[in-house]
Amino acid sequence: MTKYQVLVVDDDVDIQEAIEIYLKGEGMEVVKANNGREAIRMLEEKEIHLVILDIMMPQMDGIQATFKIRETCNVPILMLSAKTEDTDKILGLNVGADDYLTKPFNPLELIARVKSQLRRYTALGHYGVEASETGELCVRGLVLNQVTKEVTVDGEEVRMTPTEFKILELLMVNKGRVFSIDEIYEKVWKDPAFNAENTVAVHVRRIREKIEINPKDPKYLKVVWGVGYKMEK
Repeated sequence: MTKYQVLVVDDDVDIQEAIEIYLKGEGMEVVKANNGREAIRMLEEKEIHLVILDIMMPQMDGIQATFKIRETCNVPILMLSAKTEDTDKILGLNVGADDYLTKPFNPLELIARVKSQLRRYTALGHYGVEASETGELCVRGLVLNQVTKEVTVDGEEVRMTPTEFKILELLMVNKGRVFSIDEIYEKVWKDPAFNAENTVAVHVRRIREKIEINPKDPKYLKVVWGVGYKMEK
């Protein structure tokens, strides 16, 4: 059985210790860091399967750290913040976070979100899982390889976070089918959809920026106004 290592990054020692208790109760190992710089060093030194990252920290905050982590690593990032404004949530998602939780949080919700991200990470084959069969999904110059978990556009590889990959895979497997925002959220996040509009829209925008020549005039990932999104056939 896989023993997951979770990196908890927060300058509040009490929060670090509380999260550690919750995660160890679920059989996970915990590595702790006090700021973004320490977190980046830990990721270089240890095998980390998920990062829980506070936004407001000294030396290097969570936004800067996420941006830096995403240059080289696709590990899932669950962002924490005491703030409730949508702008903080959207900013975190824009720079590469996979999910967002506002402090103070319910421990059961934290555990549920951690497990959801770990399931998605391992299911994508990034850690400890081998795909059982080969296969590529193709839409003109866009190619998604379900075995190697690589995405290319006109032969050029583009880096995807686990969440972005899963959304793109869902739409490419079902080319031409329109998915509502709630359907995408529930199928990808494996949680009931509640106020999911911003979360899904930010991830779709990031995918478009990576696969479209002109994200404002997309040829692959289309919006169906008032309904949702689809992958053009």
